[in-house]
Amino acid sequence: MRILGGVVLLFAILTSCKDDKPLERTEMDNVEVAIVEAPVAIKKFGFDLSNFKVQQDTVKRGDSFGELMLQHKVDYPKIAKISQDFRDTFDVRKIRVGKPYFILKSKDTTETTQFFIYENDRINYTVVDLRDSVMAYKDKKEVKYVEREASGVIETSLSEAILDQGIDYNVTNSLSEIYAWTIDFFRLQKGDKFKVIYKEKYINDSIYAGCEPIEAAYFEHNGKPIYAFAYESDSLKNIIDYFDEEANNLRRTFLRAPVKFSRISSRYNLKRRIRYYGNRIRPHRGTDYAAPIGTPIMATADGTVTESTRRGGNGKYVKIRHNGTYSTQYLHMKKQKVKRGEFVRQGDVIGWVGMTGNTSGPHVCYRFWKNGRQVDPLREELPKAEPLAEALRPDYYTYITPKKDQLDCIQFPEPTDSDEDLITLNQ
Repeated sequence: MRILGGVVLLFAILTSCKDDKPLERTEMDNVEVAIVEAPVAIKKFGFDLSNFKVQQDTVKRGDSFGELMLQHKVDYPKIAKISQDFRDTFDVRKIRVGKPYFILKSKDTTETTQFFIYENDRINYTVVDLRDSVMAYKDKKEVKYVEREASGVIETSLSEAILDQGIDYNVTNSLSEIYAWTIDFFRLQKGDKFKVIYKEKYINDSIYAGCEPIEAAYFEHNGKPIYAFAYESDSLKNIIDYFDEEANNLRRTFLRAPVKFSRISSRYNLKRRIRYYGNRIRPHRGTDYAAPIGTPIMATADGTVTESTRRGGNGKYVKIRHNGTYSTQYLHMKKQKVKRGEFVRQGDVIGWVGMTGNTSGPHVCYRFWKNGRQVDPLREELPKAEPLAEALRPDYYTYITPKKDQLDCIQFPEPTDSDEDLITLNQ
């Protein structure tokens, strides 16, 4: 007897209808046993999947929502209604190759398609109801949040120190963004340290679904400790910034660099000699950040695009006016993402690294203007963002006190034998 799951009901005649006497063993051996398997309830996306015939697949290259629905005998008027009336909820033009989807059909002989479920990501999904009154809505899976503490000591790079601790790589990006204005990540020192407090997300208690933004952090660079605490500085605009233990904003009005995790291949230098031009002095009024072709280039501050064009040795470039004092320019792009007149926010992608114009390798030449004159941004004392408002500080100090105590209690990992040997050899 094979049991597939569920409740097994055993119906047997244990007594004789004729004389109500118990059956003998030999008689019981001849009794037929009927086994009825009750369906197992499988809850997913708010449905009991045991009530449907379920087909699961992923979007293939060339697939479209309309073609998928026609293959499963959905009427064209329903497809058109979803495509036209529910675009804000489910834009059928934006289904992506590789994304999972489920089709729930009735279990009768008609096998009518009743629901189409598209997984936007590991947590969020969209349900298209294809029954009589066609509609679509978004929902999300139940997520469990688990607080995690982590720490590390840098031996070679920040990313390696984080991966060595088994931490989500996105924490590297988060740390670099939090401290982008206060720490030069191109000049990290061996022995720099960090601690972080953040939450990990799990679906069904076991499926990892990424991490939340860092709640609190500590970074010790060149022996100088810098705390960072996430705090909502503007509840109306839902703006969350990072502040230190004295309520100073860690953000500056300008990012240090327009690309992440790149290296400076050529600095601002008014006396630079170039072999290509016969070793003559050709001033370099920009800072070059080498990066692979296609690397996103970010606006280093809020501003309005004044130029997005191609010209001579600059190649394809974007220029942004930030205010009456500062402007920035980004040269040698593969392609621009913004047009003249657009307003961009700090961190927005405005184009991608390329090799257009006069360049011997893929990089972005970052130029910085102050009062109409090109200057070295790495030597400028960039203006700071506003500190936390005085009215919010009492609540802020109350909020960060336990977070700071928690950070202080986190221990740094002990060096391995190989690390100790390396340190001894380098002394």
